[in-house]
Amino acid sequence: MFKKCHACLLICLFLLWGCNPKPANQYKVVKIKDGDTLGLLSNDNREITVRLAEIDCPEKSQAFGKAAKKFTSDLCFGKDVTLIGNTKDRYGRTVAMVILPDGTNVNYQLVKNGFAWQYKAYSQNAELASLEQNARENKLGLWQDANPTPPWEYRKEGRSSGYDNNPYKKHYKRKPKLEDVY
Repeated sequence: MFKKCHACLLICLFLLWGCNPKPANQYKVVKIKDGDTLGLLSNDNREITVRLAEIDCPEKSQAFGKAAKKFTSDLCFGKDVTLIGNTKDRYGRTVAMVILPDGTNVNYQLVKNGFAWQYKAYSQNAELASLEQNARENKLGLWQDANPTPPWEYRKEGRSSGYDNNPYKKHYKRKPKLEDVY
């Protein structure tokens, strides 16, 4: 009799556990696109792209760009994360703070360890400013360089020079119009 009750209790517990899905704002990290952009898998198996809010990591072709991507990967790849914030940027990416199960804020860790700038155009966060200042003073990560170029300036320089930094993108010359030939 006791064994039957015990078995019924276990079955009920498993059923209740199965009925308790992950919260809607919880995702699994399945891709690291660069230091500040992640591919996440939702509860319904849809992949979303998330841009880390209030920070900007070096581009992959910049100094410390690959190191920032590796740091992000080591910190959160394969883990379940929670998103705080749910705005969209002009590229359709979700912009959010990313929190690990132990409460670690991925965005803050990147700045704290010198792999990202506080993106002051989009952030007035005093804690991020303090983390960046501390990383600068201790010459952590990208702050080892004497004068690191912020990624927003790097991207702007790439656009103004007419050169696209993407090595995989083909560049075609414009065919001259017939009237330009003569």
